[in-house]
Order: sequence, then structure tokens, then C-alpha cells
Amino acid sequence: MRRKIVAGNWKMNTLPSEGLALAKDVIAKSAEVSSGVELVVIPPFTHLNEVTKLASGTRVAVGAQNCARWQSGAYTGEVSAAMLGAMGVEYVIIGHSERREYFGETNSQLYDKIQQALSSNLMPIFCCGEKLDEREANQHFQVVKQQVEESLFALDEQSIKQVVIAYEPVWAIGTGRTATTEQAQEMHAYIRNLIAGKYGSQIADSISILYGGSCKPSNAAEIFAKPDVDGGLIGGASLVAADFIAIAKSF
Repeated sequence: MRRKIVAGNWKMNTLPSEGLALAKDVIAKSAEVSSGVELVVIPPFTHLNEVTKLASGTRVAVGAQNCARWQSGAYTGEVSAAMLGAMGVEYVIIGHSERREYFGETNSQLYDKIQQALSSNLMPIFCCGEKLDEREANQHFQVVKQQVEESLFALDEQSIKQVVIAYEPVWAIGTGRTATTEQAQEMHAYIRNLIAGKYGSQIADSISILYGGSCKPSNAAEIFAKPDVDGGLIGGASLVAADFIAIAKSF
């Protein structure tokens, strides 16, 4: 039985006091969500220490939005996976489309980050997905295949089982556009088949694949009903506790 996960990526939003208030609200409302759904809040680095303390002992896990691809050293401004793990962080987003687009992160660099995350017992949420021009040129499968193969396929069987995958149709992030449920299911099934081709169907069937494109309370139930969609990586809607919880209740 695959884990159902709803993770809220706050991106570069909220001041520390606002983030703590939001986390408290999510924790307070978490009892409304089925115990079979895992809730994850992913605040900015500046909030992580306090939010992990707040969430300790609750059903809400905490993630980070990024980590360094090095273990330690003279890398000013970077935050290592070991530092995150020492704070009680459990998840880390690797390769979000904004990191690829604005900071030029490559598939090989993302593989290094995944290795660092796994070595510190963090669960990577690995993001993949195509841009609008790639979708319109019918290259979306090819793009996602390359991202998955180059960042994940050097992992051994035990390691790949620790990875959560998030499919982001980049053209549907923050644009108000959403992939149809059929498009979401089609790509999720394609990703699962890629994993099965490399690691076998048993491992592929155990990996949670989240949808990450403008998921909100009004469309979450329809998206989550698809057989290969195991939850969501939520952006803007995660900044309102009631909306985030409503999405999680859509299962």
C-alpha cells in the first residue's frame, strides 16, 4: 500500500512568526485528516528549527526546500542535509522546477543532492516535469524520462525505495492552469512504468508519486482519485491552513 502524502511547499513566503502561526494552525487542524494521509509542511530555512520543535510529537512532518550537494566545507550560503537532519527535518525537496529554472540545477547535481539526503536519513521529494513549450512540442515524456533516469537510476534498490517523486507540469505552476486529471494520470503512470523498467514492478508500485501543479481544494479530490496519483506537492494553497487541510481531506 503506497503512502498518501500531502506536502505544503511554502517557498519564499512568511516571516518566522507568520510561519509558526501557520504551522500551529496546520497541526491543530490535522486531526480532521484521515490517519492514512501523511502531512508535511515545508517552510523556509529560517523557520525550520522552530517549526520542527513545534511539530515534534505530532502527526505533521517537516521538510526543507533544498539542500547542498556537498557534505560540508567552504560553500557559503549552503545548508547541508546533515544540518537539516540534526534539526529533525524528515523530507527535502530536490530539483523543484524553480531551482532548475532560476539556479541552473542539473540532473547530475540533483543526483548528488539525493545521495546527500539519503545519507542523512532524509526522504527526498524529487521533482520532475516539462515546460509549456516542451509539452506543446510533444516532448514531455522525453523530458521527464531524461530527468528521472539521470537523477535516480544510479541509485540502488534500497535507495530508490526511499524517494518520493513529484510530477510538476511546469506550465501549471502558479499560472492558474491545471493539467487535466487524465494528463496527470498519464504522466504518473508513465513515471511508474519507467521505475518498473529499471527496478521491477514491486518497487515501482511502492513509490509514492505526487502531483505538483496548482492543486487546490476544488480539484484535489478528482486528481487524487486517479490510480497513480498518491498525493500532492502543494504550493500557494499550502499558505492557508484551511485550504491545505481541505486538500488533504480530499482522499
